[in-house]
Amino acid sequence: MTTPAPDALLLGHAEDRPITLPLKFGNRHGLIAGATGTGKTVSVLRLVEGFAKAGVPVVIADVKGDVAGLGMAGAMNPKLQARLDALKLSDFGFAALPVAFWDLFGVNGHPLRTTVSEIGPTLLSRILELSDAQGGVLDIAFALADAEGLLLLDMDDLRALLGFIGENRELISKTYGLVSSQSLAALQRALLKFEQEGARSLLGEPALQLGDLMRTAPDGRGTVNVIAAETLVLKPRLYASFLLWLLSELFETLPEVGDLDKPKLVFVFDEAHLLFADCPPSLQQRIEQVVRLIRSKGVGVYFCTQSPSDIPDVVLAQLGHRIQHALRAFTPRDQKAVRVAAETFVPNPALDTARAISELGVGEALVSTLQGGGQPSMVERTLMAPPGCRLGAISPDERAALRAQSGLAGRYDTPLDRDSASEMLERRAAQAATEAGRDDGAPASTRGSGSATPEAKPGGRLNDFLWGTGRRQGAVEAMTKSAARTVGNQLGRSLLRGLLGGLLGGRR
Repeated sequence: MTTPAPDALLLGHAEDRPITLPLKFGNRHGLIAGATGTGKTVSVLRLVEGFAKAGVPVVIADVKGDVAGLGMAGAMNPKLQARLDALKLSDFGFAALPVAFWDLFGVNGHPLRTTVSEIGPTLLSRILELSDAQGGVLDIAFALADAEGLLLLDMDDLRALLGFIGENRELISKTYGLVSSQSLAALQRALLKFEQEGARSLLGEPALQLGDLMRTAPDGRGTVNVIAAETLVLKPRLYASFLLWLLSELFETLPEVGDLDKPKLVFVFDEAHLLFADCPPSLQQRIEQVVRLIRSKGVGVYFCTQSPSDIPDVVLAQLGHRIQHALRAFTPRDQKAVRVAAETFVPNPALDTARAISELGVGEALVSTLQGGGQPSMVERTLMAPPGCRLGAISPDERAALRAQSGLAGRYDTPLDRDSASEMLERRAAQAATEAGRDDGAPASTRGSGSATPEAKPGGRLNDFLWGTGRRQGAVEAMTKSAARTVGNQLGRSLLRGLLGGLLGGRR
C-alpha cells in the first residue's frame, strides 16, 4: 500500500491510493458532511488527530459529548480490526492526544471568559443587533470609559456605566453627542436579553489568553482544545457571539503569514448547522467575513454538519477540502440536497457522484482536497481511516483527571472581581451624596457664593467626574489592566477597536 508524504494527513484510501490533505493547505478551510450515523464524527476525529500529531493546535466544539475521547487511547474491537485489514495500515497505533477542556459555563472544563472592553463597541453592537442610534450610545459609553480609565470587565460594569449616562444624559449629550432616552432604553433592553441568554458567563475575568489555545505538548504534538458545547448550542446568539469574538481576536492578534508549511491553529465546529440555523443575520454576515479573512493569519476553519446546504453559500465557497459521507434521499428535499452536494465536487469521469452519495456505507466518503498548486482534486470514493483515540464519551472522573493535567489548573477556574467601573461609580455616587449633604447643611449665603450648577460650570459634580480627580484615579486602574492584559493602554485599546471596526465594517 502506498504511504502518504510526511507533510500530508492520511484521510483514507481509494482503491490502492492514499487520500491525503496536504498540511500546507490546512488553512484553506474544509467541510465534513453526512447524515447521522454515517461516520462523519470519526472522520472529524481522524482529521483532528492528524493535525495534532503534526504539531498544530486544534480548537473543536463538542456538541454531543463524543469528542472528549480524543484525550483517551482507543482499544481494538472486531469492526476496527476489519477496517484496518481493509486499509492495510501496518503502522496504526492507539494513543491519547494532549487535551484541554473548556466550558463557557465552567462545568465541564476551564471557564471561557472575555471582558466587555475586549469585545469593544463595534462587535458588541453586532451581537446586540443595535440600530445606528443605539450603537452610537454604546460608542459614547466606551469613549467615556476610555477617557476616565473605567475598566469595563463584566455585565455589572456596563450596566453601571449606562445607568450613569442615563442620570447625566443632558450634559453627556453636550460633550459627546446626543444620547436619547429611547436609544438608551433600547440598548438596556437588548443587554437584558443578552444577559438572559447567558452572557454573564462569557463576560468577566480572568479573561482567556489566546496563547493558551495555541500550545503544544513537550513531544511537539498540538494541544486539542475541546469546548463543551452541549448547553452552549442551545443559546445560538451566545454561541455565535463567542465564536465571532474568538475569531476576531485571532485576526487582530496574529500577524499576516500567508501560506505556511502547516497552519498555526485549526478550528473544527461540529454540528455547524446549529451555529447558522438561528444565528442573527448580522452575526452570520460577520462570521462569513471573518472566515474569508482569517486564512491569511494561518488559521484553518472546518465545519461538520449534515448537508452542505446547512452552510451559507458565501462560507461554502471558502471551503477547499470536502469530505462527504452518505446522504439518504427519501424525500424531494433530500434529493435536492444530494444534487447540491454532488455539484460541489470536481467531477470524476469514473464516478457518478450523485448516485455514490446515496450508496456510501458507514465509514465511506467522497473526498476532494486541494493538491499541487492549490487546485481541488477530483472526487474519490474513499474508505476513511479510523483515529487512534477512543471513539465516544468519557466518564466524569476521566474528564476531571484530564482537566487536572492540562497545565491550566487554577489559572481560569476561580473568577476575579477586580475594582472596576461598577465599584468606582458606586463610590463616586456615595461621595457625591455625602458632599450634597454637607452642602445642604451649610448656611444659605455660603451655598450660593461663587458656585454654579454642574451643567453650567466645569466645577460641577459631573464635570468633576469627567475631568477632575476621578480621572486620576481611573488612570491608575487603567495601568493595572495594562500590566495584567496584553493590550497596552487606552490608546492601544482604541486602536484595536478601530481595527475591529474596519474589519467588520459599518453598522447596518
